[in-house]
Amino acid sequence: MRIAAAAYPLDFLDDWNAYARKTRAWVEEAAGQGADLLVFPEYGRMELATLDGAEAAGDLESSLHAASRWTAEADALTDKLARAHGVHILAPSGPVFDDSTGGGVRPVNRAGLFGPGGPLGIQDKQVMTRFEREEWDVVPGGPLRVFDTTLGPMGVLICYDAEFPLLGRALMEAGVEILLVPSCTEAMAGYSRVRVGAMARALEGQCVVVHAPTVGAADWSPAVDMNTGAAAIYGPPDLGFPETGILAQGGLNAPGWVMADVDRAAIARVRRDGAVLGHAHWPESASRVRVSGDTAESP
Repeated sequence: MRIAAAAYPLDFLDDWNAYARKTRAWVEEAAGQGADLLVFPEYGRMELATLDGAEAAGDLESSLHAASRWTAEADALTDKLARAHGVHILAPSGPVFDDSTGGGVRPVNRAGLFGPGGPLGIQDKQVMTRFEREEWDVVPGGPLRVFDTTLGPMGVLICYDAEFPLLGRALMEAGVEILLVPSCTEAMAGYSRVRVGAMARALEGQCVVVHAPTVGAADWSPAVDMNTGAAAIYGPPDLGFPETGILAQGGLNAPGWVMADVDRAAIARVRRDGAVLGHAHWPESASRVRVSGDTAESP
């Protein structure tokens, strides 16, 4: 399969047609280069808040409601494009006020996965950053999910979630082979944390991880005003994969698609015959997680 990770700039949009044109152009570009899986970033749908005007987009609380109101239309557009081009698309995540998660009083951060045959389901962010919980009041949503697709079993860890190994391990134990990590990070340090987390999940899970960030300035928003990142696709640095673990990586803050060709058989092979067997040996490591209460004496 060919996987495409987006380094995606957020734009101030004049109307719905502008958003539709932008989305259509991005999908057509990747599909035209043979991509089977397209991954968009976290909070990419915050640009939908601009459809309610500068005042709404420029206010933390109003922007959540404004972006959320366009969820159904944006999902319908993504569904149509996935079907038309015969591709899988992880849509940009965005705030959603959902009555089934916390009564809809506060929004979750949600990404939807769409396939050639229709919607495949949603994934909500599990662990909120300090900004999300202390200032924006975005809340955790539904549980982790495994998406059984014709490209193989996939999971999604949204940004900060990728920094927690137990979340990744839960998906690995449930059969995931391809992990999607959409992100939105303001500074180089934030991007680096997610990048290191994504590469660590590829290492310990012996899987492919797709990192798709927002990039560039969006000074119309107090929430996503500055974005730093580079799109990349990672694997374990072992049998059948690059020695660096980097299958493909774009330039820092360079908008566009980054692509890599991935064979599912390579994942099965490295899990079976790799120089190390981190995926298989995880239970052994977990059984050794204990610290002696005795204080070692100096020689």
